[in-house]
Amino acid sequence: MTIPEPTATDARLPGTTADRQRAALAWSGAEGAPADTEPAPRVLIADDQTLVRTGFRMILTARGIDVVGEVSDGAEAVAAARLLRPDVILMDIRMPNMDGLEAARQVLEENPDCRVIMLTTFDLDRYVYAALAVGASGFLLKDVTAAHLAAAVRLVNTGDALLAPSITRRLVERFATEKPGPDGGGNGRTGEQRPARAPAVHRDLTVLTPRELEVLTLMGRGRSNTELARELTLSEATVKTHVARIFAKLTLRDRAQAVVLAYETGLVSPGDSEA
Repeated sequence: MTIPEPTATDARLPGTTADRQRAALAWSGAEGAPADTEPAPRVLIADDQTLVRTGFRMILTARGIDVVGEVSDGAEAVAAARLLRPDVILMDIRMPNMDGLEAARQVLEENPDCRVIMLTTFDLDRYVYAALAVGASGFLLKDVTAAHLAAAVRLVNTGDALLAPSITRRLVERFATEKPGPDGGGNGRTGEQRPARAPAVHRDLTVLTPRELEVLTLMGRGRSNTELARELTLSEATVKTHVARIFAKLTLRDRAQAVVLAYETGLVSPGDSEA
């Protein structure tokens, strides 16, 4: 998978990626939470820049998070993940031999319980969507603050995504229906190049009950548990039970992946997300 250089015409949603990451941490309640509320995750760092790997290792180790390994390209990341079985991988999106998107796809195919956070220098929403489409749980810029890095790692280790569902939904609406260019990696209307993405697996939605299908549809529209409870006249505990069963039946990792699946199966379409 070839990752093109960013261009001046690349689209962004309002606000920076850092703004959206802070919103996700606030939405999940992770920002400012005590560091010892969950067991410390075991982390693998995959980046071709030695200084980035060293810096991230120092930051995480100082905050009680165990860094079990470092690698410098995507192929090494796949091999290290197979050997070390980390809980979370910090994966650079642009690396030699194999890029981070393909490495993430292979890692998550072999170990669905692993969580991958993609790293990049570029604040480009097409990269965020491509990462979500292969199953990554989040996205960080390399100039992330130390506190934010540690909070993000702990957050995805609990099973949450690093983007709030409403933000994920806006990203998916923008990119899920793009027509591919002649090489399969661009926008057929504008000729813009973007990373080729692996589509979400079109899982069999018939395994869901009518109520679960309704809950998944509303999750695809960016609803939180509180909003789901209000719209369906259910308790939040009941909503959480439905969400957990949906994740188990469809082997979903988090709500961000549920949003991607809802669009790519046609359960939700652009234009009806606010209905």
